[in-house]
Amino acid sequence: MVEYKIIRDSVHGSIKVDGCFLPLASTPELQRLHNIHQLGLAYLVYPGANHTRFEHSLGTFHVAGRICSSLNLDRIESLMVQAAALLHDIGHLPYSHTFEMVLHEQFGVDHAEISRRLIRGEDSVLADEERSILGKHASVPEALEAMSLNPKDVAGLLDDQHALKQSSRTLEKHESQAHFNTKRYLSQIVSGTVDADQLDYLVRDAHYTGVAYGVIDIDRLVETFDIYNGDLVIDKSGLSAVEGMLVARALMFSSVYYHKTVRIPELMLAKAVELLGKDAIDRIHRKTDAGLLAYLESQGGYSREIATCLKYRKLYKRAYAIAVTDVRDEDWSKIDELGNVGRRRAVEADIARRAGIPSGNVIMDVPSTELPLTEPRISLMDVRILDGKRVRLLPRMSSIASSLQFRRAHDWAIMVACPEKDKAKVSKAAQKVLGL
Repeated sequence: MVEYKIIRDSVHGSIKVDGCFLPLASTPELQRLHNIHQLGLAYLVYPGANHTRFEHSLGTFHVAGRICSSLNLDRIESLMVQAAALLHDIGHLPYSHTFEMVLHEQFGVDHAEISRRLIRGEDSVLADEERSILGKHASVPEALEAMSLNPKDVAGLLDDQHALKQSSRTLEKHESQAHFNTKRYLSQIVSGTVDADQLDYLVRDAHYTGVAYGVIDIDRLVETFDIYNGDLVIDKSGLSAVEGMLVARALMFSSVYYHKTVRIPELMLAKAVELLGKDAIDRIHRKTDAGLLAYLESQGGYSREIATCLKYRKLYKRAYAIAVTDVRDEDWSKIDELGNVGRRRAVEADIARRAGIPSGNVIMDVPSTELPLTEPRISLMDVRILDGKRVRLLPRMSSIASSLQFRRAHDWAIMVACPEKDKAKVSKAAQKVLGL
């Protein structure tokens, strides 16, 4: 076996990959990520945003390894954490988070659950004909077992909800922590409030989009991680670095991930797939970005129309929007109802009917219902800060973190978009239908 490989990365420089990870990195599940854009269709707005999920997975693996070294974890724990970091995004559908809401509505799962299934060997990214062409290859579970790792244990580290459940109590530090036999820190390194995943994607996405918001002191954060009563904590000396990361995250969401012209093509694509029915979602989850567009073109009709518009960047335009700051408290319940895809599609159809255009040509964005699925960590500030002999939650020590808890990542509560030629008609119809 090769002892190790050095891979040049545009963000982290030279990344050393130990030989035991190379079979895992060569599995079809990971290699497929070379063909999945990290930021979905954001390259239509930020031309440099052509980086892939594979790059991000490799970067997360690297950052996780640095954290493990800083914490002096033993070899098996380090292998398990790094393996989970490398595999954490293998369940993504084409164009990354674009179909997260559709996946949740129609199948009740998210990409993390698909990742866990792939790690356990319960699913595959290969179609039968692809498997025949590729021949014999190591599966993800086989590659993990060759490293003396249990696939179920590795998959368990990707349980976001478990990792994000943290107590809000202020605790006294005991001299011995032996009575705490749970190792929550293992999953928190990969899927916590401050984790290797975010430390890579915020810096990487800022680098490729060219925005100046993803400035994070990774070195300082890595140095100040510690373990307390089974949880990952950060020493008080790293407080400013944590605040910087949380500010960077907030700015990246409002300026990049939820930029209106990034959202519109994602919504167009999601609707084109959704209108093909539940079976279509099941068929596309193994595809790459290019494979999905080719599939949509082959379906004809509305799907082909949308695929062609995206290929040549003929995007829908915003016709109507309600700013978050303009929503009355009593109206949020009405907006939340639109989180139900059936209700939202009915309203879209009503707007289209009143505007006299095809029902598929009106799309509505209700980001407050989708954001918790794509990034459940966005409003979480429950970072544990080790202050001498006590552990305190970040908002109690930082006015910045306390303020960010209530900052919305998007400017609009509802946005309605349509073909540019229909903007005036759709704007008028949306005002009547929504009545907010």
